[in-house]
Amino acid sequence: MPCWFDGPLAAFDTETTGVDVEHDRIVSAALVTQSQEGALPVATRWLVNPGVPVPEGATAIHGLTDAHLQRHGRWPAPVMEEVARGLAGHVARGVPLVVMNAPFDLTLLDRELRRHRASSLDRYLGGAPLCVLDPWVLDKHLDRYRKGRRTLSDLCAQYGVELTGAHDAAADATAALEVVRAVGRRFASRLERLSVAELHTRQAVWHAAQARGLQAWFARNGSEEECDPAWPLRPEVQSAA
Repeated sequence: MPCWFDGPLAAFDTETTGVDVEHDRIVSAALVTQSQEGALPVATRWLVNPGVPVPEGATAIHGLTDAHLQRHGRWPAPVMEEVARGLAGHVARGVPLVVMNAPFDLTLLDRELRRHRASSLDRYLGGAPLCVLDPWVLDKHLDRYRKGRRTLSDLCAQYGVELTGAHDAAADATAALEVVRAVGRRFASRLERLSVAELHTRQAVWHAAQARGLQAWFARNGSEEECDPAWPLRPEVQSAA
């Protein structure tokens, strides 16, 4: 019987106006599917006119300008509907969802759904169990003593995955999908007996421990930056009454 890293996977990625999941917006998104290892990936892409200015710093990363998005991007509400339904369809069929740094992209999508659809990602999933594979969490746990950064580009170099056109949502999603397969093969002796549901649960525990470790490091170095232990989706922030 094939292992999960040989079978069907779907990968999701976004490009955004910034790194604040509560206030920044999605400007592009991609959902990439692959029926099995070695099969041709199929990408669905969305371009969004976020309705707010795109900071120069964000444009410098992904290359999407205000003018381009206003001319070619679609309004957020129908896009977020399509994205959420696309993810929900794969989740309902039990296809694992690959998301690099899942709490960022999935939380940002959830907040966009709340903003533009008066809904949430959980509602679109309709109770179907979300099974996420996060290459950042997996690599950090399975090869925890390796020094150096662990960006998607770094992981691609580490696992021999080609990344062409970094910071394009479809390119990044495809690369993350291939990294997850490569992680599965490299650490097969530790992963092949785990179902995706079991691995999802373990990643939540691993991420929480990783966040606590990073928080302690920040404290020792005098930084006030906070690390949220929630994975793969951060809970909604309740506004003060």
